[in-house]
Order: sequence, then structure tokens, then C-alpha cells
Amino acid sequence: MSSSVEGRQAKMINELRTFIKKVLSDPTIAVKSMEIARKHRGQPNAEELIAQEISASTNIRIPENWSEADKMFLDIIHDVLDDEEALY
Repeated sequence: MSSSVEGRQAKMINELRTFIKKVLSDPTIAVKSMEIARKHRGQPNAEELIAQEISASTNIRIPENWSEADKMFLDIIHDVLDDEEALY
């Protein structure tokens, strides 16, 4: 593995560690994030709207230029919404 790939992976792991610590320290983050995602699901630019509102209403900050960890978080939110939809 090249050092640039290892560097990106290390950065992503560190971002995910920070994110997981925030979620575990404030259990309302996950609930609030899912409520926000449900509200914006299906809208044009839904991911951007979700990211902006999560940043504005929780201690999770998703910058305008998303990192790989930010993209992964938003993808996981959509996976959870898809799983919820499949149950009904």
C-alpha cells in the first residue's frame, strides 16, 4: 500500500474516531441526525441539506467540502433509511 493511501486511511480513521466519540457522548445525535435525514429524504440536494442541518443543530460539523469520513456518515444515514423503508 502506498504511503498516500495509508495517510488517507489514517486520516479517515481519526475522523471516524472523533465522530464516534461525539455520538457516544451525546446519544441524541443519532436520533436527531435520522430525524433530519427523514425530513430531507427525496429532496433535490438532500445530502447537502442533511449535512447543513446536522451541522447547525448538533455538535457534529460537516464542512462544505466533505471528507471521506463525512461521505461515509451520509452514506450510512441513507443505508439506515433504506433499511427502515424495507421494513414497511
